[in-house]
Amino acid sequence: MAFSKLLEQAGGMGLFQTLQVLTFILPCLVIPSQMLLENFSAAVPGHRCWTHLLDNGSAVPANMTLKALLTISIPPGPNWEPHQCRRFRQPQWQLLDPNATATSWNEADTEPCVDGWVYDRSVFTSTIVAKWDLVCSSQGLKPLSQSIFMSGILVGSFIWGLVSYRFGRKPMLSWCCLQLAVAGTSTIFAPTFVIYCGLRFVAAFGMAGIFLSSLTLMVEWTMTSRRAATMTVVGCAFSAGQAALGGLAFALRDWRTLQLAASVPFFAISLISWWLPESARWLIIKGKPDQALQELRKVARINGHKEAKNLTIEVLMSSMEEEAASAKEPRSVLDLFCMPVLRWRSCAMLVVKMTADGILHSVGRLGAMMGPLILMSRQALPLLPPLLYGVISIASSLVVLFFLPETRGLPLPDTIQDLESQKSTAAQGNRQEAVTVESTSL
Repeated sequence: MAFSKLLEQAGGMGLFQTLQVLTFILPCLVIPSQMLLENFSAAVPGHRCWTHLLDNGSAVPANMTLKALLTISIPPGPNWEPHQCRRFRQPQWQLLDPNATATSWNEADTEPCVDGWVYDRSVFTSTIVAKWDLVCSSQGLKPLSQSIFMSGILVGSFIWGLVSYRFGRKPMLSWCCLQLAVAGTSTIFAPTFVIYCGLRFVAAFGMAGIFLSSLTLMVEWTMTSRRAATMTVVGCAFSAGQAALGGLAFALRDWRTLQLAASVPFFAISLISWWLPESARWLIIKGKPDQALQELRKVARINGHKEAKNLTIEVLMSSMEEEAASAKEPRSVLDLFCMPVLRWRSCAMLVVKMTADGILHSVGRLGAMMGPLILMSRQALPLLPPLLYGVISIASSLVVLFFLPETRGLPLPDTIQDLESQKSTAAQGNRQEAVTVESTSL
């Protein structure tokens, strides 16, 4: 909480915070394209088996229509359309007889698509499904690729939370943008589906770092009273990015072009992010007050705040004395669960708050990673996915409603000590209120 006072001396909310939000809007507009990309790049086009009569130009009889060729080459599927995964071993000429029935052939006359598939390219000219034949017996690989992508965010959320506390938020943001740009662009050159999934994992790993570092930098450089409005603006940008992806996919029907459009902007974002200052709070905690003072004065200068001269090392250290001392105490991830005040407040911020944030993102990504795998169970248990999604959502809302405390109008705690003080103050206030009510009743 002490850092808020220093931020007020640097101009509070001003031009710097506006420019910072505009900078973070850029990745928020593009990140949804990466997360939801496979809704379009992995779309399943209409398909059927490749057959000699239909697809070998020299073997097609000149006096036969396409419908007739389909009839003798491809058996009907469950919906009486041409089967997507089987073909006749030999042309079934008897099916051209108007009196032919379903008993005119049997399953033994068919075989899998041993020569590959022919895809409908009227909607998408190319998708990863068509490139690597992720249909029929290989259809389970399609949701698996999305789960691998989400697992990259899961692992990255945990790892980057630890790395950012050690090396800082700003370099992590720039590096992760570059990593996402390189890995995302490289996927279009992937020779196999395995390499494609590996590159998507690396891209998702970097995306997790962008989430964490941008969120933390924004919170740490924004006054408590304006954080809600700031996060709302960023959330709207994220939603706008989701909406824009539909139009982008409508214009770019090839998965490689769409992948490039969602990846190349991060090269520019990586360069733009270098103007952002490092977190002054983190610099103080890591014992770098001189650099922290430079960053605060830089922010004050951008904000046009002339009283920044009052910011000195002495003022800095006296204001952040408690937080700096708290940082020297050994803390670990287990503090989130071992300390009573934190046990039921998984969203509480502490000195290692990026680690905490990383864990929360990891749990969220674990659910996102399991989502496509749960959908794979539809073939055996059609009701299982909607039941799981519904029950888990209702249970989660009840947990939030009954176990998380209200935080509206309260300053964000920076350390465990702040959190304990906030709890004791609330308890004292409740006791005083009880005494007042009792005396009034008497």
